[in-house]
Amino acid sequence: MVDLPEKVITWTGRTLSGEVTRLEQAVARREAWLVEVTQPSGEVIEGFLRIERERPPGRMSSLEREVVIVRALGTTDLPVPGLYGHDPDLRVALFARLHGRADLHNMPLAQQRAVMRDFIDVVARLHLIDIDTLDLPGLARPATPAECALNELDDLVERHADYLARRYDPLLRYGLAWLRRFAPDRVPRVSLVQGDTGPVNFMFQEDRVSAIFDWEWGHLGDPIEDLGNIATREFWNPSGGMAGLVDRYRAATGFAVDHDRVRYYCVQQQIRGMMGIHAATESVNPHEPIAWYLAYRYIGDRATCEALAEATHVPLPTLDLPPEEGAADPLAEAALYALRADIAPAVDSEVAKARLRDVGILVQCIARVARHGAWVDEAERADAAALLGADLPTLDAATTALGDAIDAGTIDDAAMIAFLYRRAARREWLYAPSAELYPDRHWSPL
Repeated sequence: MVDLPEKVITWTGRTLSGEVTRLEQAVARREAWLVEVTQPSGEVIEGFLRIERERPPGRMSSLEREVVIVRALGTTDLPVPGLYGHDPDLRVALFARLHGRADLHNMPLAQQRAVMRDFIDVVARLHLIDIDTLDLPGLARPATPAECALNELDDLVERHADYLARRYDPLLRYGLAWLRRFAPDRVPRVSLVQGDTGPVNFMFQEDRVSAIFDWEWGHLGDPIEDLGNIATREFWNPSGGMAGLVDRYRAATGFAVDHDRVRYYCVQQQIRGMMGIHAATESVNPHEPIAWYLAYRYIGDRATCEALAEATHVPLPTLDLPPEEGAADPLAEAALYALRADIAPAVDSEVAKARLRDVGILVQCIARVARHGAWVDEAERADAAALLGADLPTLDAATTALGDAIDAGTIDDAAMIAFLYRRAARREWLYAPSAELYPDRHWSPL
């Protein structure tokens, strides 16, 4: 069964002057479909269909942003996908199918390094484009260095205002305040930046980049932001490390680049992403890949703390975790056996296989929270009480008191980052079955 409105299927065929002969949902974090349209001549055209079921009120949607940027860059020598068509009323866009690979993390180290060098050269060319030569309707131009760093952040804070008001998460609260305090006071120029660039968001063939895709976070801002984005995506998708790439970029652009600025944008990228991820793991949409979101959240929280420590030049504490004690949950074990032995062999669809794996991970996480969750909560409460020097009898009381202290700016940065790191590391351990989707993730030295 194809879960697409008939109007969208009709529009797709009409856009490519033929009949839709293949529709397959892509395994992706946003809704997308692999499309084949057969024309009357018999020629088959491959496409990549993106659809947004809902449009955010009063602002440019991510799909509209991507369409504007891809259309504008199509007039340059930057390798971007071709755009077949866009219908704002149906909220769909049809792009040319890209050829090559995106899984650079699976390639030999020498190839990873060669492709990343070429990629940095492409990013440098992007940042050197005179934005006045591009038609970018709807993209706001920042007027100050602070706006370069904070405009996109402010937009996301507004989008998640209800969640942020309802959930007083200490890491998000502190991270947002930290980003405002340390916003850069200078930028080399205002450039078009991809905003979420790096490994997995570009295609390559042999040692060369063949296309950069996924422009839904693209905007006008500080070009150094993209270096932080690259380092962040390299954290999640290790692709040869960051060594030498900042120097290569500096030589290609002539921009002054310091590592603290890059790390600032690592924190910014993490906080921007964590707002949506935290919300997605607490107001669960059953259609979403929740196991992956748990991995992003709990590895991502720890990564954010590490980036904060690196950018602020403060040491991180050591951490003691409890031993794995107690018998396995028999109900969880029974559910896992059924999933793996009885259901998995009968599943053919790649999307269904991915969902099946997600369900198995969720079952394991539920069992671990039942087994260890109280210990993790108590350790966090005790840590917060020690940090604030107050009697905080419950975790809710500790979270509220922490939020008030963060807003007041009364906690030393080193002590706060150490607390947040211990908190994040314990939660990553608690949700270990999901964290194993991204094992051994660490920041690459710049």
